[in-house]
Amino acid sequence: MRFAAASLAAVAVGVWAVDSANAGTPERERVEVLELKVRNDQYTAADLGPAGPSLGDMDVYSGTAVRDGRSVGRGGGSCQVIHVEGEELTSQCLITMEMEQGSLTMQSLWTKGAASLDMAITGGTGVYRGARGIARFWDIATPNERARLEILS
Repeated sequence: MRFAAASLAAVAVGVWAVDSANAGTPERERVEVLELKVRNDQYTAADLGPAGPSLGDMDVYSGTAVRDGRSVGRGGGSCQVIHVEGEELTSQCLITMEMEQGSLTMQSLWTKGAASLDMAITGGTGVYRGARGIARFWDIATPNERARLEILS
């Protein structure tokens, strides 16, 4: 009887030790890659400072995310000029993209006119709750604009 009780106690301690060891081990992260075309539908530029490019000016936009010819999301954002050096304008950009299973938020700095933009995925809702990763945009503000989102969750 003592042997059986000691054996059960040893098994219980062994199971607890394995569970405790796994408790600090992160689960394997899920990576989702979305290749999208961006169809911009609304845009405005707000000249908020002195006439012409200046600190505080904003670009505000919205559009549709398209994959395989069909709309899979919508969103928009803004870029506000935070630094002016000669003709070079640096803006802080924020975007929210709403998809069927949740939304994603992104942000970064962008030098106006740059060929591409890498944005940090800073969070989300729904299946994207706690998401992070990177979103790269190309051909910005053109009919060929596209994005690749690498979402870690």
